[in-house]
Amino acid sequence: MTPQILTRDVPPRASWALEQAGIPPLLARLFAARGVRSAEELDDGLALLIPPEGLKGMAEAAALLADAIQQGSRICIVADYDCDGATACSVALRGLGLLGARPGTLHYVVPDRAVHGYGLTPAIVELALPLKPDLLMTVDNGIASLAGVAHAQALGLKVLVTDHHLPAVVDGAEVVPAADAIVNPNQPGCTFESKNLAGVGVAFYTLLALRGELRRRGVFDAEAAPGRSQAASPPLGGGGPRPQPRLDTLLDLVALGTVADVVRLDPNNRRLVAQGLRRMRAGRMQPGVAALFSAAGRDAARANSFDLGFALGPRINAAGRLSDMTLGIECLTTDDPARALELARQLDAINRERREIEAGMRELAELKLDELMQDPALQGEAPPALCLYEPEFHEGVVGIVAGRVKDRLHRPTFVFALGADGQVKGSGRSIPGFHLRDALDLVSKREPSLLKKFGGHAMAAGCTLTAEDPESAEACVRAFGAALQQVAREWLDAAALTRTLKTDGPLPAEAFTPDIVLQLEAQVWGQAFEAPLFCDEVQVVSQRIVGERHLKLRVKQAGQLRDAIWFGHVDPVPEQGRLAYRLALDEYQGQQRVQMIVEAMS
Repeated sequence: MTPQILTRDVPPRASWALEQAGIPPLLARLFAARGVRSAEELDDGLALLIPPEGLKGMAEAAALLADAIQQGSRICIVADYDCDGATACSVALRGLGLLGARPGTLHYVVPDRAVHGYGLTPAIVELALPLKPDLLMTVDNGIASLAGVAHAQALGLKVLVTDHHLPAVVDGAEVVPAADAIVNPNQPGCTFESKNLAGVGVAFYTLLALRGELRRRGVFDAEAAPGRSQAASPPLGGGGPRPQPRLDTLLDLVALGTVADVVRLDPNNRRLVAQGLRRMRAGRMQPGVAALFSAAGRDAARANSFDLGFALGPRINAAGRLSDMTLGIECLTTDDPARALELARQLDAINRERREIEAGMRELAELKLDELMQDPALQGEAPPALCLYEPEFHEGVVGIVAGRVKDRLHRPTFVFALGADGQVKGSGRSIPGFHLRDALDLVSKREPSLLKKFGGHAMAAGCTLTAEDPESAEACVRAFGAALQQVAREWLDAAALTRTLKTDGPLPAEAFTPDIVLQLEAQVWGQAFEAPLFCDEVQVVSQRIVGERHLKLRVKQAGQLRDAIWFGHVDPVPEQGRLAYRLALDEYQGQQRVQMIVEAMS
């Protein structure tokens, strides 16, 4: 679907105010167009982070963890199988060690996507029991784990839930588990200013509060200068207050998980990410993060949000999709650089396998879409929501394929596969204006026999259908697709179903330089704070296919010849038109050239 190319509005007063504060003119224009009104919003100092005390349940969580550490209790982290969950687990393990948890008391378990499903289920509680935990601490999951929390407490375990997902809905009302403490900015009654923390952000905030609680108990002295070593603190007890540990050493992991989970980069999240990127560029990062940069062929000295979201994050995610997320967690928690590099290379190999599987699934999905579009009743227009199913699809990759289809046709999309456990599992991706988790809730009310379980966010969600065998799967998926399409017809109008591409307008000719590209790359861009996308009228001088799948262009812009490439596009383009593009550096034989990365043309 060819998008409608739009230009962002730039409030002149905001742009002028930012320039007066010393922001370069191009950046001032870009920031103003993204809602920034003052230079203070761009200050990434840690002192400006929203205090952790604003999170509901944080005082109880900090006390629970402080008691566990001081009593030498065994703590088991219950992780999730995506990058956010892996980084959150690593932050918790490293942070609790820094704050004094005794050697041998910290453990973790992580569900297998194909075997256990998502969250703290009773089966995961049973998986943790051989570790003899006294306290279960969930990261990036748990808010909807009503049965799992109840099962753990029935066995005498304490449970701390740290999460950022939406609660379960029972009889039309949000319900949270009866855990000993819950920290989640999206739980009912929480007034924390940023609802956009990733799971790793919530885990980091919990450690900040725990350090404060231990400081109040006289364990740490905030005034004493910490030593150079960031090794784990000795066991608590005796010796008087010690210098409090530096938790900012964990911010590379926080930045990686935050960007990879595609949460909104509000000012608070941008500060967390900016601080983490700063540490990476300075070479102060976990050995596993450094190893992932190496395995991905990226330069950590120029680390940016794109590296985290499209190079490091997918390699961690691949472990949870095709293998075992313990690989990712061990990579991020080991202090041995050689071991970290070995694990990073394993993750890179798994990610290459994931790409191959995805390519086959996308090809099959394209064939099914082509068949669908032949339906005369559609008159060439895709339905308001899409639902695809193939038993051969890999359950770990359905979410990626759903995202690709959603991007192509600008429709809420679910892709289903037959799981290794015989259940029909789907993952969905959405478009603005269609809250996917709420849509699933409405489908479950209208068709109570269709959904076994569901959960997620506005833009991404997952569900398991009630089909018990391959024979009934097709019918169940068709019924789900019909119900989802009905919700989409009610919620989405023609404007919402029209794909738009917001650009930042023309790029001044003098800004087409390597220095400007490096300046743009140094900023924090991401979800709801999108990277710059420019739009110019160009004349196409030449075009050719390279690498069998990409269109290489030579264009004239503002009287100057420019190089451009359109990845994944092979159809010829007109000799003149509006080009929407990003800037990138093409480095070859020591030379840097600015190149346009084409997103669309009209």
